[in-house]
Amino acid sequence: MATKYLHIPKLRRIYVWERPVRLYHWLNVLVLLVLISTGFYIANPLALMSQAEAANTFTMGWFRFLHFTAAYIFFFNFLFRIYWGFAGNKYSDWKQFIPTSKRFIQEIWTVIKMDILFIKNTKEKREHLSIGHNALAGLTYFLVFLVFLIQCFTGFGLYAAMSDFWFANLFAWVPALFGGDIITRQIHHWAMWFFILFALIHVYLVFYHDYVEGRGELSSMAGGWKFIEEEFFEKEKPHTPNPSKKERTGE
Repeated sequence: MATKYLHIPKLRRIYVWERPVRLYHWLNVLVLLVLISTGFYIANPLALMSQAEAANTFTMGWFRFLHFTAAYIFFFNFLFRIYWGFAGNKYSDWKQFIPTSKRFIQEIWTVIKMDILFIKNTKEKREHLSIGHNALAGLTYFLVFLVFLIQCFTGFGLYAAMSDFWFANLFAWVPALFGGDIITRQIHHWAMWFFILFALIHVYLVFYHDYVEGRGELSSMAGGWKFIEEEFFEKEKPHTPNPSKKERTGE
């Protein structure tokens, strides 16, 4: 009878997501929940039955106030993330979101084979994965950032027509660019549905990779740490899709 041994890998604890990145992430979650829920109400308000005077209940006013307040937080939180792409560690660096290297393109294809085509190779599965965002996730977040901009520009563009605040008026030209308020509002609405779809896929993939890789994908956005098998962790090997020259040379 063949003897079977249980192999327990030795794990290395790596601090990946710094506190500012984690705060940005969870603040974004809360703000998007407010924006989506209030956005649905503003687009299609409920017929609330009440004997009180409408001017006294101010229901729509409160929903709009929450929506606009969340919009400002969303915008400046996004600006902070752009800044942290230059000030943060190598895992949050802006280069990890834009495919500018052969390694980045190769890793995108490998992740597609894993996540979409379900072609699994044990060796490749372990070695191709970056410790932070994998290449496909990084590119996806870059596209999401572009939709962030579209959402902010269209939202503040619509708001400019009813606001005296100088910041909102900076976007007064946006509706004319898109051909009027109606089309601008439609684009704003479509972008909201994009975020809903993205959130569903994002949550699924976080749980999926947490199960497949077992590296603490889920808990890392709470504590910042990931756990990598020591046998697959090579200090001289780059651990990001777009490694710096220092990472590539091992200096």
